[in-house]
Amino acid sequence: MDKIPKSFGWAINGIRVVWREEINFRIEVVIAVIVLCSAYYLNFLMRDMMIIVGCVGAVLSAEILNTAVEDLCNKVEPNIDPVIGKVKDIMGGFVLIVCFVSAVIGAIIFWSYL
Repeated sequence: MDKIPKSFGWAINGIRVVWREEINFRIEVVIAVIVLCSAYYLNFLMRDMMIIVGCVGAVLSAEILNTAVEDLCNKVEPNIDPVIGKVKDIMGGFVLIVCFVSAVIGAIIFWSYL
């Protein structure tokens, strides 16, 4: 049973690392707080709030995954490499799509409350 608290500690440490090292993650967290506070202020239905929370979770998770893959790529090949560059670009595209789709979903939901 001692492994469970330790695994939570390592996970929280991972989030701290991403917070410290990635400006985009910090920006996304600030935007997430603004969005969630706005949704609360506008008295979103539970269903809509769950969708917004899911989108926030998807964006932040995508950024964490992107950071992990980029750090791994840098460790495997510290020099400029076209394949590593391709992997990093693909991960950046992944984050961009998650952010864009989440923004569209958020705009659709917010529009119905304004």
